Amino acid sequence: MPNTIGSTKKLNDETPIELQEMAKAIESLPARYQEKVAPAMQRVVQCSTRRRRILNLVQEALSQLRLDMKYLIFDLEATRRERDEYKQMLEEDGRL
Repeated sequence: MPNTIGSTKKLNDETPIELQEMAKAIESLPARYQEKVAPAMQRVVQCSTRRRRILNLVQEALSQLRLDMKYLIFDLEATRRERDEYKQMLEEDGRL
């Protein structure tokens, strides 16, 4: 019986359990039905894997953005404190 899904061995941890179960169910079908259903199943698995990778990239980018924003806010607050200190020093010296 030809296995056009690529066997469940190729399915990895990134593949949702539901799709793994569906792949196993398709593998148990007679060959003529497997040939009809397996290509669609392959596309679904590929799309699911691609979406999960994209989601992970987006989550990583958001985490990095949050960290960058924290650094920027810290830098802005430090700059404001320095400005206020210099302004106060100039006022005490009578230059302002």
